[in-house]
Amino acid sequence: MDEFNTYGKDLINLDWEGLLIKAGVTFLKIVVIILIYIMIKKLASAFITRLFLSFQEKNSISKGRAFTLESLTKNLVSYLLIFVLVVTILQTFGIQATAILAGAGIVGLAVGFGAQGLVSDVVTGFFLLLEKQLDVGDNVIVGNYSGTVEQVGLRTTQIRSGDGTLNYIPNREITTLSNQSRGDMQALVDVMISTENDIPQTLNVLQKVCDSIKKQNPLITDGPNVAGIQTLGTGTITIRIIAKTVNNEQVGIERLLRKEIKEELDRTNIKFAPSQLILAPK
Repeated sequence: MDEFNTYGKDLINLDWEGLLIKAGVTFLKIVVIILIYIMIKKLASAFITRLFLSFQEKNSISKGRAFTLESLTKNLVSYLLIFVLVVTILQTFGIQATAILAGAGIVGLAVGFGAQGLVSDVVTGFFLLLEKQLDVGDNVIVGNYSGTVEQVGLRTTQIRSGDGTLNYIPNREITTLSNQSRGDMQALVDVMISTENDIPQTLNVLQKVCDSIKKQNPLITDGPNVAGIQTLGTGTITIRIIAKTVNNEQVGIERLLRKEIKEELDRTNIKFAPSQLILAPK
């Protein structure tokens, strides 16, 4: 009972006014620190954006690559500012930065062996950018994923698939990379016709369609040309048409070729290959 009374007297004798003032001052310091952090982060982001715009104009680099490097730089600056913010707030509560750094060194040493994957992600991401293997906006194939690169970060690369799925791929897992946005792309269309048709006439008609499309479409850089007979089958001849197109336009050109070829073959009474009937076993 005496201990309880003593404890109650200690609470009553505490300098509550001083404690409240100290807590209020600490709270205001934290608010000011956070406001300064937000302001510095915005200024740094604006500065980095202007810096890379100027760098892009002077060095004639692609917009996608400039955006990729800009995004990576902003991530690095953001991580640094967050670290400084945490250290500053902890110092506000009387925790020394030297103790924090010493503790961070011990913890870093302890988890270093388990963070090899993280280090591998960062190193791989760095070389992906250094060697210009991919940029934001490129169409790529990485393993089982294909789509458009949306972001290249320190740890992961984000690829948007054709169906809208956003895939997050750890950089260390990018062991093979096919970039479809380097130079002109190839559009390829195979036309299957019946062997009953006059082959020279058919080839001539197909080439006229190709020439007409070439004149009307600036996205085609070479061709389209009738390469010739690709395969021979029972009652079927496959004729291949090849064209070179601007980046990312090959699919649209292939669709246009199929449409125009179908209309012209119907108009000239050239028969397509007969459809094959497949009977499933009972």
